[in-house]
Amino acid sequence: MSKPVVLIAEELSPATVEALGPDFDVVNVDGTDRPALLAALATADAILVRSATQVDAEAIAAAPKLKVVARAGVGLDNVDIKAATAAGVMVVNAPTSNVISAAELAIGLIFSTARFIPDANASLKAGQWKRSQFTGVELYEKTIGIIGLGRIGTLVAQRLAGFGARLIGFDPYVTPARAEQIGVELATLDEVMEQSDFITIHIPKTPETTGMIAGPQFAKAKPNLRIVNASRGGIIDETALYEALKSKQIAGAGLDVFVSEPPTGNPLLTLDNIVVTPHLGASTDEAQEKAGISVAKSVRLALAGDLVPDAVNVAGGNIDSSVKPGISLMENMGQVLFGLVGGGVSSIEVEVRGEIAAHDVSVLKLAGLKGFFQNAVTEQVSYVNAPLMAEQRGIDVKLTVDSVSEEYRNVTAIKAVMNDGTIASVSGTVIGPKLHQKIVAINGYEVELEMAEHLVVMVYSDRPGIVGIYGKAFSEAGVNIAAMQIARQQKGGKALSVITVDSPVPADVLEGVRKEIQAETMKAIDLQF
Repeated sequence: MSKPVVLIAEELSPATVEALGPDFDVVNVDGTDRPALLAALATADAILVRSATQVDAEAIAAAPKLKVVARAGVGLDNVDIKAATAAGVMVVNAPTSNVISAAELAIGLIFSTARFIPDANASLKAGQWKRSQFTGVELYEKTIGIIGLGRIGTLVAQRLAGFGARLIGFDPYVTPARAEQIGVELATLDEVMEQSDFITIHIPKTPETTGMIAGPQFAKAKPNLRIVNASRGGIIDETALYEALKSKQIAGAGLDVFVSEPPTGNPLLTLDNIVVTPHLGASTDEAQEKAGISVAKSVRLALAGDLVPDAVNVAGGNIDSSVKPGISLMENMGQVLFGLVGGGVSSIEVEVRGEIAAHDVSVLKLAGLKGFFQNAVTEQVSYVNAPLMAEQRGIDVKLTVDSVSEEYRNVTAIKAVMNDGTIASVSGTVIGPKLHQKIVAINGYEVELEMAEHLVVMVYSDRPGIVGIYGKAFSEAGVNIAAMQIARQQKGGKALSVITVDSPVPADVLEGVRKEIQAETMKAIDLQF
């Protein structure tokens, strides 16, 4: 019996092949040679790549036996996840392989901006001896702000703890108790901007965080602020940063990431008070070796039919066929719940009711957590690290199972208890032979609406004319309403509207509607399918 074929399309560490073991036929191909790649894919059961090989829809279509695409790294820009999912191909990466390297690079950028290390090096190599020109500052007794206290932000805090600096942090998803454990004082974003001598950023790039540090934030900063971003390009508004650096509104910056990479023609590169590196966060021997070993293990699990913790699109493993449709539903409901509550969560509960309760449904708890944290952290979220993320943030997690479901054959729900005691919840089910995902309740209001990429949820006092107001506002903004459900618990009380739209609703439109209808809740939720 022939062995499964594992195609290695780029240079990986020898440890990667060792981790695969003797159970596979390993074939090497130059992934940038397109004809050779497509030919080799015809017999491949798995492919391992880094960043240069494009695993797009054409490549996946050329691989009828393909079961798994493994990216030896974090980013997946070169993998068409939708095409892979449609073809039933698992996509895995190595989400934790670079966390130490990224944290250490951020600290390196902090030191480089504090002590002018790159400029002093270049000056001395040019034959100059200008000691006074490169007089820097110490970290001792300074205030260092950490924006984002996930895994990388925590590693940065731990490594800075020995420098005698005061550490403050902004992360709406971290409890005060967790922040205290890692030696960080929680603060608002404004307080971090106002008080910090150094700032380092470790958050995901989302619609909410894009441009989060811009002109108004720099206006609050000390003139000696040095800001570092080794996270994602675009979190700092580059135009605003350029103006702040050029005018000496702040003292310096260190960037490893940019909106466009490579940053050809970027005016930031003309300034003398910025240190730049070409996206080196994962560029260490150790990170590359960890990435290779990690994805090799995932390939072994995938081809054996076992649960693959780092799968980013589908869950593998010995999961009952009646449970599997609920995995995607729970991930999507987790995203909806996050969109409703954001931070300040003390506990999360996943409920499973109905016939599937007779099977092992623990994967649904993992899926709910994966969806909840998907837009909340910098790291790639997977089935293995989502529970750790909850633990790091002091969030209690539990799974409850009941064989009784009164209205539907199976119903799953995910609930969050906030720090102030309030509760938010989303319930859903999968219906029909085509496995349509339905939202059946939000915060106790009964609805029945198909899951969609763009949702708007609003709660307001029930009265005539509300639908006309937001319908008119959305229409004028060019936003088409695809479906809508309105629910209420009593006449004349509060009403909840859930709307699916064909495109995201601009923030100013939502704010205008919120004010006009005096809504107590107005949330736009954009899912990653």
